[in-house]
Amino acid sequence: MTPQGAAVTTLLVAAVVAGCSPAPPERQHFQVFEASLETVQAAILAGQTRCVDVVEGYIARIEAYDTPRELGAISVVNPAAVSRAAELDAALARGERPGPLFCAPLLVKDNFDTHDLPTTAGSIALLEHLPPADAFVVSALRDAGAVILAKTNMGEWAFSPRQTFSSSHGHTANAYALDRTPAGSSGGSASGVAAGFGIAGLGTDTGNSVRGPSAHLALVGLRPTLGLVSRNGIVPLAFDRDTAGPMTRSVREAALLMNVMAGTDPDDPYTQAADARRARDYLSGLDATALQGRRLAVLWPHADPEDGDREVFALFARALEDLERLGATLLPAWRIPGLDTLLTPELFCGRFRYDMARYLERLGEAAPLSDVVEVLETGQFSPPAEPGLRRALETPADTHPGDSNPNCREFAEHEGRQALLAAVIAAMDADAVDALVFPSWRHPPAPLETAEEDYRGDNSQGLVPAAGLPAITVPMGMLWGELPAGLQFAGRPWDDALLLALAYAYEQDTGHHRPPRGFPPLNR
Repeated sequence: MTPQGAAVTTLLVAAVVAGCSPAPPERQHFQVFEASLETVQAAILAGQTRCVDVVEGYIARIEAYDTPRELGAISVVNPAAVSRAAELDAALARGERPGPLFCAPLLVKDNFDTHDLPTTAGSIALLEHLPPADAFVVSALRDAGAVILAKTNMGEWAFSPRQTFSSSHGHTANAYALDRTPAGSSGGSASGVAAGFGIAGLGTDTGNSVRGPSAHLALVGLRPTLGLVSRNGIVPLAFDRDTAGPMTRSVREAALLMNVMAGTDPDDPYTQAADARRARDYLSGLDATALQGRRLAVLWPHADPEDGDREVFALFARALEDLERLGATLLPAWRIPGLDTLLTPELFCGRFRYDMARYLERLGEAAPLSDVVEVLETGQFSPPAEPGLRRALETPADTHPGDSNPNCREFAEHEGRQALLAAVIAAMDADAVDALVFPSWRHPPAPLETAEEDYRGDNSQGLVPAAGLPAITVPMGMLWGELPAGLQFAGRPWDDALLLALAYAYEQDTGHHRPPRGFPPLNR
């Protein structure tokens, strides 16, 4: 039994010993607002509520706030969510052992395949696309007892790190300021979790799209080591960079999800080493003293205040003071030798059309398209998505782009990216650096109306995805008392557990997460 499964079983035994049945005739009202998964599970096992009540509580919040407040985080609520919750309640009543994520209502970005909900990837061309099977990680989460509560809006085809706008479901706003962007492309999951529409969310991160929106929404967002989490059954943007990651209100919940999400998938060749390199238990490594004795490099130029907003860097300066107070040694203005030469735009390969063709091919007869560029002929796209689709015309659908362009080889065979990775590790080893730190954004969230024009300060796009590194953003305070800012830790490949531990120690001491004001508890 896994440690997290043992913890759930302990709770169940304690409830039975106390004489509490899983669903007594009279139950207390359970407030889902800002509830942790641990609190939800303890309340269910103590007979204070049912999974059905919890799921209905989140659906009530979506109905009360998402469209009425013009947040636009949710694409579709799962009509089977309540019945799935009832199945979990019935299983508990029969004395069955619950999974580690039992009754975790999750918000899932609309590029993860779900057999019971459409997967649109933000495109109106896929509005009726119902995949025949779940994505690998979605299936694993369901097996662990999670409830897929809803799909969330995303930037169309995951093209934009700037905003979350789709032809399938329109705009998503920032839950902390409805006139600001949540960034992209996982802004629906970010704003949905921040507004209290689910326990946690799933996003994908090709360059920014888990960490960027998480930072703008006072969440924890983890981009795992490339190859730790399967991308099988996820609509791709660039398969050599894509990864899925958790978006949560706490580091603890991110670790809980990673315990289920991480691992080898035979249908994703990048994950061949995942079982051998993953942590046995990401939760058990969380330690409030984890920063003591750690050496943290303040990554330059990502942390250069001359290239950012004054208020953001005031928060960052306080974060550095907190890290030192918690026992870390800081290496200021730390640079990776030769980074300007190694980290070039040529390292990125536009392989969207080819990767989409492989995704559609695997769907077989259920595929809604044969070639993604068909949408240019049908007009089924929004204006912001057109440039990305036009660029896709320049590449073949049926020939691997690496056959003709060395910058399009797979990550392990990509000489430029492997040289960059080697330089990062060598520099960290030379100075005995445990992790890199920098602001997740150097500027505040841009106004929604000018999200494209005012896109500035995104620190997630460059080094981390190009080198295949893991990175985590954690709240580091509020700008002007209302707009979140994030602190990012990045590390060596497979150091995901260490990054979770460092972020946990900082989070537990500083407690910067707080919910947005416009989505208060409901009285039900």
